[in-house]
Amino acid sequence: MRVLLIEDDTSTADYLAKGLREVGHVVEVARTGRDGLFLALNEGFDAIITDRMLPGPDGLSILRALRASGNRTPVLIVTALGEVDARVDGLDAGADDYLAKPFAFSELRARLDAMTRRAAATSEGEAAVLRVADLEMNLLRRIVRRAGQPIELLPTEFRLLEFMMRRPGQVLTRTMLLERVWDFNFDPTTNVVDVHVSRLRRKLDTGGPPLIRTLRGAGYVLGPG
Repeated sequence: MRVLLIEDDTSTADYLAKGLREVGHVVEVARTGRDGLFLALNEGFDAIITDRMLPGPDGLSILRALRASGNRTPVLIVTALGEVDARVDGLDAGADDYLAKPFAFSELRARLDAMTRRAAATSEGEAAVLRVADLEMNLLRRIVRRAGQPIELLPTEFRLLEFMMRRPGQVLTRTMLLERVWDFNFDPTTNVVDVHVSRLRRKLDTGGPPLIRTLRGAGYVLGPG
């Protein structure tokens, strides 16, 4: 299982990552809320473990952003805030489970396993497919089709299209796309977004009306004109 661990305390992060790897999981560690949110939105994980108190966006802000984007990856919040109200806040924000510090690693492992089993049972039979007009993206099989015809996309093009298909009809600025699809450190003056959108548009619009519109001075919109 691929797990994203968002924890700013080095000793805690190292301890948990080591334990998770020893039981067979692949672990990606983020030290700040900003890095954690970027990875969670742009990489595929089977589960996310996040501290509540983080530099940058805190754990609850990350959780709310994920759920607002349609990301249903199971999330376990670990925190020193063990009061009932704090646990309720986490669960209300969309957390799948909540674990108060200090805790035994065996309990975290058991909660992680139970959480992912519940998520698998809940999603069983649901097609992980995004659709906008006659455009279809199968997230599990990594296949894109328009009007039934397959479209070959490069990995970055796939991530870009997935981000846009999760927000049909919304104006997506270049800055937003840079932050969510590419690395935060990109120079805002770069034309990387325009180049990739242009390539993606050419691939999508073969044999059909344009699906990606450019709003001058604002950004891009995916959807029927």
